[in-house]
Amino acid sequence: MDDQRLQWRKPGSFLLVAGVFLAAASASSTSIGRSAGWRRRRRPGRSTERGGVLRRELSGKNSKYKGPCLATNPIDRCWRCRKDWATDRKRLARCAMGDGDAANPRYGTLRWGAIQAAPLWITFARSMVIRLTQELLVASDKTIDGRGAQVHIARGGAGITVQFARNVIITSLHVHDVKHSDGGAVRDSPTHIGPRTRADGDGISLFAATDVWVDHVSMSMCEDGLIDVVQGSTGDKVMQITVAFNHFGRGLVQRMPRCRWGFFHVVNNDYTHWLMYAIGGGMSPTILSQGNRYIAPPNIAAKLITRHYAPEWEWKNWAWRSDGDLFMNGAYFQASNGAINRKVKGSDMVKPKPGSYVRRLTRFAGALSCRPGEPC
Repeated sequence: MDDQRLQWRKPGSFLLVAGVFLAAASASSTSIGRSAGWRRRRRPGRSTERGGVLRRELSGKNSKYKGPCLATNPIDRCWRCRKDWATDRKRLARCAMGDGDAANPRYGTLRWGAIQAAPLWITFARSMVIRLTQELLVASDKTIDGRGAQVHIARGGAGITVQFARNVIITSLHVHDVKHSDGGAVRDSPTHIGPRTRADGDGISLFAATDVWVDHVSMSMCEDGLIDVVQGSTGDKVMQITVAFNHFGRGLVQRMPRCRWGFFHVVNNDYTHWLMYAIGGGMSPTILSQGNRYIAPPNIAAKLITRHYAPEWEWKNWAWRSDGDLFMNGAYFQASNGAINRKVKGSDMVKPKPGSYVRRLTRFAGALSCRPGEPC
């Protein structure tokens, strides 16, 4: 939200994992504005961020609890148990959660930090729930670091977009219950406000973005998909995306990932739920699935892990391969006949463990509960 004060640090060094994503790709580009400002960013550059308003709906009375003051949510923790609340009533205004003006974000807010031209390492002063009225657009050389707080991008708002940007880390956030947004005026840099069209409701969208690392992010219940990687033009064909050590759980429908062009290494993930399919793709991507655990849903029509977005005569020559995966509850992977002839250095690949190891490997997947001064 725009009233949430964050902490800003210019990084002395920046951790980059080239071409490593937790990603789901599709060909949709309906969320991308057509303004001249964005056309000038066809090379990796800046992006815009958006937010929203959290509304608490209260009903009834809480008269049963007789113990000491107990604040059980981030808003109440901001003010309730302070002895001076009666003389500092205006503090309540600083405890609101959500995002304010997407076109003119205030200093110190998440939206303000994400669009700055200079490199920034963004941390959060306290836990918060943010409902984004528009996409949160993230510029180059940014780290959004939720460690030490419980930060939720949720409540039916929009998701996060990294567009024409590079060198971005997103870590230890909760991204869930993301819905589509209808677009509007959004500031994408300190000097530019531009129109945004409809966003489909992906949790995180990467549009012509490079060198992006999504680490320890908990994602669920996103209207369109979890992570969408689109529009890399000819760079798509040489793009490498690694999806590793993730738990894909309840409420997920598809695109874990959905792949377009490129080489996708899906390794040691735990797929415990999906409604339509787990891994899909179009435009002849290469997919190597290694050491994953796939537990199919009860629906007999959804046992197939893969979805090919092309006629069979076309996709049967693609290179989709399963190696060392563990299939449960009738799950099955539909491979294709093409050879995986991509030459990848060992240092660029995650060495897989057998699928039976996945539960242990993903035990601490998702946002971490870290406290300053203690091991995380």
